[in-house]
Amino acid sequence: MSASKLVKPSIEFKDSYLEALDEFHAEGRYQFLNRDEIEADFEGFIADLNEGRRHLHKPYANWVEPVPETILWLVKEEKYIGVFNIRHRLNWHLEKWGGHMNFVIRPSMRGKGFGKKILQKGMPFTCHFGIDRALITVDPMNKEAVRIVEFCGGELEDETAATDKFPARRRYWLSCN
Repeated sequence: MSASKLVKPSIEFKDSYLEALDEFHAEGRYQFLNRDEIEADFEGFIADLNEGRRHLHKPYANWVEPVPETILWLVKEEKYIGVFNIRHRLNWHLEKWGGHMNFVIRPSMRGKGFGKKILQKGMPFTCHFGIDRALITVDPMNKEAVRIVEFCGGELEDETAATDKFPARRRYWLSCN
């Protein structure tokens, strides 16, 4: 049995990614991603992800400055497990609510250690972009994400309060070296 690995999004994971998108939709996540459109032009979707023209997070208002982002998928054999996003720099919004990176594991694969694996495997990629210390933010109510970040060496800086536009976040710094 092969180990999990981070890869660039690829058409070879189409069926598994679409299954995961169904799981995310069922829990109310990624509602802005239209499954039928993605399925109809999966090659275009993958090209857009890999060229930085499309992102896997809720689109921000036009007043939020976009930053370059790299998207990697955690896969095992032919199964999509989750996504690891790396923002190459921070803007004012990411400094408070987004961070340099985030990760999401598909619902059916949670509780199996993949959260730790994706963060540990993603750190060298983050370092590759010249980020020595990376900011990661998590929902304070997501105890599993908090545990994963702290297990991987995250140092808590503070917790932001919720606003009318943005949720509360715990802000951690991770050494990429």
